[in-house]
Amino acid sequence: MPDLDPDEFRRLGHALVDWVAAHRAGLAELPVRPAVRPGEIRAALPADLPDEPADDVGAALTGLLDDVVVPGSLHWQHPGFYGYFPAQASLLSLLGDLASGGLGAQGMLWSTSPAGTEVEQVLVDGFARALGLGEPFTFTGGGGGSLQDSASSAALVALLAALHRASPDWRETGVDGTERVYVTAETHSSLAKAVRVAGLGARALRTVPFSPGTLTMSADALAAMLAEDRAAGLRAVLVCPTVGTTGTGAIDPVRAVCEVADGAWVHVDAAWAGVAALCPEFRHVLDGAELADSVCTDAHKWLATAFDASLLWVRDGTALPAALSITPEYLRNPASDSGEVVDYRDWQVPLGRRFRALKLWAVVHGTGLEGLREGIRAHVELAEDLASRVTTDPRFALAVPPSLALVCLHVLGPDGAPDDAAGRALLERINAGGRAFLTHTTVDGRYAIRVAVGALGTGPEHLDVLWSELTR
Repeated sequence: MPDLDPDEFRRLGHALVDWVAAHRAGLAELPVRPAVRPGEIRAALPADLPDEPADDVGAALTGLLDDVVVPGSLHWQHPGFYGYFPAQASLLSLLGDLASGGLGAQGMLWSTSPAGTEVEQVLVDGFARALGLGEPFTFTGGGGGSLQDSASSAALVALLAALHRASPDWRETGVDGTERVYVTAETHSSLAKAVRVAGLGARALRTVPFSPGTLTMSADALAAMLAEDRAAGLRAVLVCPTVGTTGTGAIDPVRAVCEVADGAWVHVDAAWAGVAALCPEFRHVLDGAELADSVCTDAHKWLATAFDASLLWVRDGTALPAALSITPEYLRNPASDSGEVVDYRDWQVPLGRRFRALKLWAVVHGTGLEGLREGIRAHVELAEDLASRVTTDPRFALAVPPSLALVCLHVLGPDGAPDDAAGRALLERINAGGRAFLTHTTVDGRYAIRVAVGALGTGPEHLDVLWSELTR
């Protein structure tokens, strides 16, 4: 099969790097949301693939980007992007991604990528310490971590490890219908999907009530549900407190949950907010996480690292391999048999894995931990500024107290109550205008606009633009 020779790759690579740099430099001038209809992009492309190579593959690629991809993309790196949660893809991290792709390593085993495995181990141990999780979550302390593709995958493998711990014969007999998993109405849907994928069925998912006046898990209600279920012959497999729910940024009381979990595996989903614990003043968001069995936070949300890179730690470094390891003859090798190495294929569902650690390594060595802290603090300050504007404008009200860099607000009607129709209309008008992009949630059944500050380029001037759009 023909491929580029190194000199041709160098020429085309330089041209593509120039394209990426120019795209990022001009991103603020583009509309955040594309003005396309379903099927429009497919219709613009040839239905059949070419039999012959393009005369100039570089020009063909940049032409596709300019003519089809950029006009048809929601621009997640735009400074006016406030939807969902951030998906920071720093240019630093792209350097690591390029190196990873260039190496083309397949890191399923230590023996297939010794450097890939051990660089990752050093990174996850370092971040466990930097976030305050402590030595029990490091490889040197008997635990360990890995870079998953997403918090959804982290939740699934945590659940599988929990099933194995709750029933050591699970790998042979499977589930029996008595297993139960505990979440709240604010827990991310990935937990419900993990329950489904693991074959537990929707009946296994138990929704714990909130503490009065909050959107956070009630530890007292959880304790009562656990006792009730055990008395009924059911088995508490996993409890999932969240640090920074997607809807409102609610932070469950992890310490109290761990104290009443009564042997159930506690998995802390801190996908968005967990990285804030890098800052001493925000370390409280992970209070009690050191008592949990597993903790997850995403580098690809608020840690300047291009998707995908989700940090998962476990207190017991043997838990995931015990649940997931299957070793056919073709994977046997002296290093694995020695028991002296980590084979990351046993820490995830897929066999294959790429060298994700390089992009996170590039970020942390390009910014330092202090640079990451400065970015988090700057976004929190912008959110606080927005929240103060909301509270002083009679047309709006905070739907919930701000959570770090997330602000949820109601649009008020003439009677001073939330006006759902007005909120929907305002959000759609802003998104259609192209200067900012927002998403929504509901709070107590009422429509609320979410403003998640977190794009790398977002500064005070962009917040001013957003406020002018909200109030226009």
